[in-house]
Amino acid sequence: MRKYAVIYRSVLMENLQYAANIAMGFISYFIIIFVFINLWDYMYAAPGDLIAGYTKEQMIWYVMMTEMIWFGARSETVTRQAATDIRGGNIAYLVNKPYHYPLYILTKYMGEWNIQLPMYAVATAVIGIIMVGCLPDFHVITLLAVVPCILLGVTIHGVFKLCISMLSFWIEDSNPFQWLYDKLILVVGTIFPIEIFPAVLQPVLKLTPIYTVCYGPAKLIVDFSGEKYLEIMLMQVIYLVFGCGMMRLLYEKGGKKLYVNGG
Repeated sequence: MRKYAVIYRSVLMENLQYAANIAMGFISYFIIIFVFINLWDYMYAAPGDLIAGYTKEQMIWYVMMTEMIWFGARSETVTRQAATDIRGGNIAYLVNKPYHYPLYILTKYMGEWNIQLPMYAVATAVIGIIMVGCLPDFHVITLLAVVPCILLGVTIHGVFKLCISMLSFWIEDSNPFQWLYDKLILVVGTIFPIEIFPAVLQPVLKLTPIYTVCYGPAKLIVDFSGEKYLEIMLMQVIYLVFGCGMMRLLYEKGGKKLYVNGG
């Protein structure tokens, strides 16, 4: 594990040097949040109205939390680096390094979001308190309970993004699949909560990564319950195990294909 700790520290230090560049992303984040605050202000005709069981404050905070996870978990490492290494043939040299390549990529990814996510969390808290106000009935103990869900969600997101990148062992370009995955997470789990969709679709959506990456942590922040917490944590563990198993299978199958083809 020492080698992964060294990789993690090097990526962490590198990203700390470019923290100002990361902060530039706050402009896009603020514009999106500003638009949605005004959108939901318009859609909620009266302060006490409910839409899909959410008050106006809950809905706005939900969007801010999911956008925080979305922006904080963005990474070119799991999206492009693995695919580029495979397509360019560099993977033939990297597989012989003294580390497991998928774990190497995920370690780099962790070093990136460990800087990005806290920065966006602080920005979310400041913008939310100033423009929306404090979330009613919110307690600090809730945040402490939800932090593991957020971390698991970001990790699951990285694992699935890496699985998609490793499809490059078989196809020329995995970017279209990355685009489809991103848009699914963004539209269904980030911009709108699952409850806003037709009832017949909600059970299906709860069986997708949407439920564990963005929806689950944000839902617990705005409307915490012990039963929902255990349900989401269980789903996250299942998805993490499944994602890691799929990642290992794709890497092993891809590696065998590489050797067969003389890589």
